[in-house]
Amino acid sequence: MVRRIVVALGGNAILTNDPTAKAQQEALEVTASQLIPLIKNNDVEIIVTHGNGPQVGNLLLQQLGSDSEKNPAMPLDTAVAMTQGQIGYWMSQAFTKALLKEGLGHIPVASVVTRVVVDGNDPAFENPTKPIGPFYDEVQMNKMQEQYPDWKFVEDSGRGYRRVVASPKPERIVEAEAIKPLLDAAVLTTVSGGGGIPVVANEDGTYTGVEAVIDKDFSAAKLAELVDGDELVILTGVDNVFVNYNKPDQKKLEKVTLSEIGAYLEEGQFAAGSMKPKVEAAMAFVERTGRAATITSLENLEDFLANGSGTTIVAD
Repeated sequence: MVRRIVVALGGNAILTNDPTAKAQQEALEVTASQLIPLIKNNDVEIIVTHGNGPQVGNLLLQQLGSDSEKNPAMPLDTAVAMTQGQIGYWMSQAFTKALLKEGLGHIPVASVVTRVVVDGNDPAFENPTKPIGPFYDEVQMNKMQEQYPDWKFVEDSGRGYRRVVASPKPERIVEAEAIKPLLDAAVLTTVSGGGGIPVVANEDGTYTGVEAVIDKDFSAAKLAELVDGDELVILTGVDNVFVNYNKPDQKKLEKVTLSEIGAYLEEGQFAAGSMKPKVEAAMAFVERTGRAATITSLENLEDFLANGSGTTIVAD
């Protein structure tokens, strides 16, 4: 029986120290080759999603830098759509190249621009938390704050300051039913890129875009639920989740129940800007479906596939 796995790629799958299109495309070619073991496995069917925080932040800066009456800057929801298409294109190119190299050129590839419904009254709109764009030192941040007084900045994981925007929770993926036939036809599909384009549902059945960026891991959890995924795999920079991280009594988590990892979450074991949202998203999928979610690294994929390594959260 084929396992349907939703794979959420971390920022390290795309981002390098070189922000050029060429460098990001090359990084995705490496990522695609690392996903080949999953794709080659006849017992596995994968759906891929990814982040876009650095890309959408940089695009907004480019837009603002040339903003004028004749060439107006686009709003945030449109910038999310633009980067979703951009990275989706790059991923399609990378997957096609990797598949041809492995003699799997018969596998079709598609990227779907995806709208994700959020609640217009979500408290997140009053408390922006999602980092986007580049890192700034304190001097650079103060200059940006002067230039854009409505922006909010926070210190991010000891690496500098970043702009933060609203990050409401995803409630529904508009294109979910359109995605299912692609999966049934064995199309390698990239969806919900950057968490998806945030929209609110109107009473007449239409949708209105809103200024926000949805967390890609929460969106991946919702996607996995809606397309009947058997497992959610969130890829990050480490093979496992740890408690007491970087302390003498550091402990690697392997297979844990919802209640066990929930207790660690309440203890404040996971950093808000890095591992906490991944753990929360994985827990949300397990709570809603009763199926497993794993957090691990791209480099550990083969061992995960062969031996189940990584941190896997299961229902109690």
